Amino acid sequence: MRAAGVTEFGGPVRVLDLPGPRPLRADEVLLDVQASGVANWDEFIRTGGWDTGARPPMALGVEAAGLVTAIGAEVTRVAVGDRVMTYSLPLRQQGAWAEQLIAAAADVAVVPPAVPWAAAAVLPVPALTADQALAAAGVRAGAGQTVLVHGAGGVTGGLLVQLAVHLGATVLATAGAASVGRVAGLGAAHVLDYLAAGWPAQVRSLAGGGAAGVDAAVNAAPAGAVDALAAVRDGGGLATITGDPPVAERGITVRAIEVVPDGPRLGALAALLAAGALAVRTDRPRPLEQAAAALDLVRHGAHGAAVVLDPRRPGSSR
Repeated sequence: MRAAGVTEFGGPVRVLDLPGPRPLRADEVLLDVQASGVANWDEFIRTGGWDTGARPPMALGVEAAGLVTAIGAEVTRVAVGDRVMTYSLPLRQQGAWAEQLIAAAADVAVVPPAVPWAAAAVLPVPALTADQALAAAGVRAGAGQTVLVHGAGGVTGGLLVQLAVHLGATVLATAGAASVGRVAGLGAAHVLDYLAAGWPAQVRSLAGGGAAGVDAAVNAAPAGAVDALAAVRDGGGLATITGDPPVAERGITVRAIEVVPDGPRLGALAALLAAGALAVRTDRPRPLEQAAAALDLVRHGAHGAAVVLDPRRPGSSR
């Protein structure tokens, strides 16, 4: 089986010839992968900083979209021939940068017909992260809250903005100067340059006058959680997805988010994508031979576009 990954932790990304899928367990499905997502967490996997349950030689990647070609004896949620997407950990055999992928059936969701393969492949991790972070920060549908998204210029940040808007929140966001217009186009009421001095005080003022602050905040900016906390009102909520939770103060609930697989919730997010309530931009799909270049692009920034691999052999049907 063709794949892209590493032969040792910390080694270069290269095309690999790995054993094909083993026989399925009762709770598993087998996918012919049509597209795979590439993101900064794949660099953590490459270097051994994130244990996904697999060991080199191994394919990288934890999110993919593809066609179900086989199901385990106890699987009822999907059927052979279904178009599905998945974020499934721990890995059952290999990563998602491969021609085929075994995933836990509980972690897959059907891809609506209107959603392209590339968008389906890159939705699972950032959308589930955004969904779980907003819930942890205390954002509720229809509550009319003010929500800060700190670091909204990336893929996950953009989905945070869109999901918060969908829940009825007034969103204040920070982003790099080059991303301000794009983030505003996602529905943020105000977008501030996160390099500008004193932006937390400006957020507090925009949130309701005076120095009250936002009801909730999600930090998606590396080392940015302390600044985000400063913009939250007393008794509000903060969730950070960057592994740097600050010490709680002023009665604020602080939570660090590590995204967990959730097939049913992923299906609901896919429906929002198909309905146009969510959108995700993708870079042009790249073959497995360009996996190293794709990961390098992620390291240097793709300007809010998700990076995609197409593991199919040239000439295969789409």
